[in-house]
Amino acid sequence: MALVPYDDHMLSGLKKFHNSSTTYTFSNHTIRIKQDWKELGVAAVVWDAAVVLCVYLEAGGLNLQGRSVIELGAGTGLVGIVAALLGADVTVTDRDLAIEFLKSNVHDNLPKPLEHKMSVKALNWGTGLEHFSHFDVILGADIIYLEETFQDLLKTIIHLSSPHTVILLSCRLRYQRDHNFLDMLRKHFTVDQVHYDKDVDVHIFKAQKMQRGEL
Repeated sequence: MALVPYDDHMLSGLKKFHNSSTTYTFSNHTIRIKQDWKELGVAAVVWDAAVVLCVYLEAGGLNLQGRSVIELGAGTGLVGIVAALLGADVTVTDRDLAIEFLKSNVHDNLPKPLEHKMSVKALNWGTGLEHFSHFDVILGADIIYLEETFQDLLKTIIHLSSPHTVILLSCRLRYQRDHNFLDMLRKHFTVDQVHYDKDVDVHIFKAQKMQRGEL
């Protein structure tokens, strides 16, 4: 979601983000994702949380066949591409500055017969929500990290959700503020951890709107 400038001092331990592309295989398709850390920062590299979420979805963690899906802070588009390969009708979103890069990865990796199942749209959390309705599934990979975005992110998730919407958030819990966002989410949704990858320290949380009797 956020775009940060390139900083040589940030690259210790992050050498993989120097690579101009990275390749994955999901749903029997080879996906070659372009990366551009130097120009677009965190929005243009593949984070572990995205890969873990893709693995979870491919393993059947949630049936996406025929469901409407929106990905928030899509970045490189990997999660949304995998969701489309798994049968979903997908809208991938990010800030305006990242949209052309996102479109490029989607165009290069989505098989032509599936092009009608995926769209790319700009979405700045908390604004322009009237252009979006409810989705069956909301996906987010490593989008919980900037405290100043939390209120707008929560507002966006609430707007996009119906009582039947399933939300999957894949993330590392790096700081107390990350836990604080989950507490904010719990005021409106039931939230459960459904997966944890200890190798890369990534959690997947599933959330759904509370029913009236649960408030």
